[in-house]
Amino acid sequence: MVSEMSKKREFKDDEELEHGKVVKRFNGLPQFNLQRFCYRHNPDVQSSVGSTTCYKQDANRLKSVNDKISQLPKNEREEVHHVVSTFRKSNDKLRKLMLEGILTACCFPQLSYVASEVQNMIRIDFISILPQEISLRILCYLDCQSLCSAAKVCRRWKTMADDDRVWHRMCEQHIDRKCPNCGWGLPRLHMKRARNPTPTRCTELITPWKAIYRDRFKVECNWRKGQCVIQEFKGHMDGVLTLQFSSRLLFTGSYDSTVAIWDLCSGRLIRRLSGHGDGVKTLYFDEQKVITGSLDKAIRVWNYITGECISTYRGHTDSVLSVDSYKKIIVSGSADKTVKVWHVESRTCYSLRGHTEWVNCVKLHPLSFLCFSCSDDTTIRMWDIRTNACRRVFRGHVGQVQKVIPLTIIDIENLVVDDKQTSDPPTDDPHDPLTEDLPYPTHILSCSLDNTIKLWDVKTGNCVRTQFGHVEGVWDIAADNFRIVSGSHDGTVKLWDLQSGKCIHTFQGKSLQEPHDQQAETAPHKVSPIACVGIGDSEFFTGDEMGYVKRYRFDTT
Repeated sequence: MVSEMSKKREFKDDEELEHGKVVKRFNGLPQFNLQRFCYRHNPDVQSSVGSTTCYKQDANRLKSVNDKISQLPKNEREEVHHVVSTFRKSNDKLRKLMLEGILTACCFPQLSYVASEVQNMIRIDFISILPQEISLRILCYLDCQSLCSAAKVCRRWKTMADDDRVWHRMCEQHIDRKCPNCGWGLPRLHMKRARNPTPTRCTELITPWKAIYRDRFKVECNWRKGQCVIQEFKGHMDGVLTLQFSSRLLFTGSYDSTVAIWDLCSGRLIRRLSGHGDGVKTLYFDEQKVITGSLDKAIRVWNYITGECISTYRGHTDSVLSVDSYKKIIVSGSADKTVKVWHVESRTCYSLRGHTEWVNCVKLHPLSFLCFSCSDDTTIRMWDIRTNACRRVFRGHVGQVQKVIPLTIIDIENLVVDDKQTSDPPTDDPHDPLTEDLPYPTHILSCSLDNTIKLWDVKTGNCVRTQFGHVEGVWDIAADNFRIVSGSHDGTVKLWDLQSGKCIHTFQGKSLQEPHDQQAETAPHKVSPIACVGIGDSEFFTGDEMGYVKRYRFDTT
């Protein structure tokens, strides 16, 4: 009756008839049959890993043993068959007793042979035997190199190691942050998915998150090796003072009083903004506008798509050296020794006084309502833009401070600091400005004409690290979560590791000597000072006093 019903019933792919009953088969999880067989003799496990289809033993190995037994004399052959047959028919308890007796009677050569043979036989393919979720969880703990090695073990391991969930976890651990286990961090690269709309046979086999990790890994390797492609932009008649860029546009300001807008895809100059009466020293841009500050004491807001000047802000009594903006707030630093906060909607302006020399740079940290400024008076000041009060002064540079950048460093435990700075006591201030529950920056980075780059602890106000390497003043710095790039009057651009503070690579600027100069071989080699720098996920830019802008790309080699 059961057989007749089974003929009429159509079984699914994961069902089978066993002892007259329909049972469910778990094709992806071969461990379901372990109650009837041990791991080594489980037919489902053995067939899944492709070693044998035998129910009770490895057929190839058994055949080899039988061949050796058949070559023995008849009486010895019968004795061996009797021993093996008795062992097979015995239960687990008796088998252990037999093995104990045999091992006790063995000499060292036999024990050595047993050890070498057993070593290979007791290996377990845990990736195949464990549930898929647990196997994937185990693979998530591997680094990139180990995961790629695991994919070479067998087809099943490759399927598991190439699973999109594993590589998604890898991307989460490494992209835009440093992994605490392996120490590697990968650039963001605008988080573009690496899907090919018309995949080839090879690209079809690559899962999306693995392709994303692969692309970023290549870029990170190029950063570390210093392998890049250099592209030049020349469109200014005088030195380049400032630059900013996005994924498709580059903005440069120059002594020639103009702002040049470049298409990064084609390298063409697509627009030039004219209107300032003197050099454009600083600029800021977002998706809607460009804000420029000039040596003519004015701040201008432009629609960079049309080239129209939307508004002009006048209030400084000397050159505007730096601007920054967030939503409806503009901050500016000037040679008149003041920092001004412009509220666009209310049309009000507040002056922050405290510096005694030119204010070379201002930077907003909007999440904590802080503004940082640095000056020729060798100090850095931290301002609260809600109260317009100076909350802290950072002292330590011995030259004019040219740039300040607020940073939020996540892995502070592995941050390398100077030994003499680690013992400095924290500032015991009952009116500590950082007591509010706000996402304050953990550190600030600064550069100066004293040839150094300094890292400061915002909470204590102490300088925790000083980086030496440039032989002349450092005009500009830029940083991301992994690296610092610095441009100096000595004509070099240096790439530093943010975590360790070590100089990774040094790039030479534009030579001031003409190729046909006959005195070039005997005269000292001179290069144009680097006035400004900018850094992105896969590239950095430099601008020099000869009017050249260089783009160093690490994603094309």
